[in-house]
Amino acid sequence: MVCAGAVLTVTLTACSGFGGDEASTKDPRGTGASAPSGADRVSLVQKLGQDGPLRSLNVEPDGRWTCDDCAGDGVTSTGTLDPEQVTRLHGLLADPRLAQETDQVRQYRATCIDALTSSLLTSVGLITTQDCPGEERPPVAYEILLLLTQATPAEPTA
Repeated sequence: MVCAGAVLTVTLTACSGFGGDEASTKDPRGTGASAPSGADRVSLVQKLGQDGPLRSLNVEPDGRWTCDDCAGDGVTSTGTLDPEQVTRLHGLLADPRLAQETDQVRQYRATCIDALTSSLLTSVGLITTQDCPGEERPPVAYEILLLLTQATPAEPTA
């Protein structure tokens, strides 16, 4: 069985720097405008069963992403979400309902064996789901998951 704690450890290691400090959100050009904050940063870690490859996707506030083993081929891919996807992602990450979908609030426990386990790390916390019968999908987190998986490669890009 996939241990949610193991996925959390990998996720936290891959995503240090969430929330950031105030200085990192200031516009470097000194115009007084704020750049997107750590609240607009998200990471996704997915694993199929115990022995499947670990897919790790990190998305920056400006939409740039890096995906390790995105297609299960051991390759690191990079890209950028289009402006519409970035706007949609920021809206979903700012949705107040997201805070009620964290593993802590839901008291989530992984229950399926050999299922695809997806863990999102957001500024409000970790949100884990599994693709198994009867699994309740948190609606906002699931929309984020769909957006990220549809916008990044799921096949080898060589």
